[in-house]
Formats: sequence, structure tokens, C-alpha cells
Amino acid sequence: MALYRVNKPRFPQGKFHIKKNDEVVVLSGTQQGKRGKVLEVLRDRSRVIIEGVNFIKKATRKSQDRPEGGITEREGALHISKIMLAADYDQRKSSTGNNAVIKESEASASKPAAKKAAPKGKK
Repeated sequence: MALYRVNKPRFPQGKFHIKKNDEVVVLSGTQQGKRGKVLEVLRDRSRVIIEGVNFIKKATRKSQDRPEGGITEREGALHISKIMLAADYDQRKSSTGNNAVIKESEASASKPAAKKAAPKGKK
């Protein structure tokens, strides 16, 4: 891939289900299950930066602010498809968790054990 294409927009979306300052949960990847507040929405790249999630190490040059330079840690961006609003996530978990337990207990109590038919031999 050529270098000039790296920072170009990749299929930007007009409207996202996530906004700045929303509480979100990461659904997949190495950061799965972590929660945080949205710091920034990067519409052109379909990504989101979440507080306290997905830390990356960045080399910094010497400057007046940082005379020693060195390596700093900051939050990296995650794709918008990997996150969900925390309220929706909690609601989904609570509704599916209760139903799954009830359905399993009902299924085992109502269905009798099925008998296996004996295999027929060749004549």
C-alpha cells in the first residue's frame, strides 16, 4: 500500500451511534469488556478514542514542554463497530442472561428422554 493513501478517509459514515462523552463498552479484541468515556469521534476513519482503553506507546521528540523526550502512553483509536453504548450493553446482558437460564430449566423439565431406535440389520 502506498504511503499517500494511509490517512485518506475510508468509507466515512454520516452518523454514528456513539457521541462524545458517551459511556461505552468494547465488544471484541484485546480490550474486550473494558468500559470508558468517549474522548473523540474520528468520522473520517470510522474510529473512536476511549478514555483508559487501548493504550499505545508513542515516541516523542525533545521540546520545550518535554525537554527529555522519550516514550509516552496515550489512548489509541478503536473501530466504531467494536463498541456499544454501555446502557444498551447492560440491558442486552441482563435480558439474555435471565431468559437463557429460564429456557434451559424449562427445556430440561418438559422434554422426556428420547429413546434410540435399534439399527436394522441387512438381510
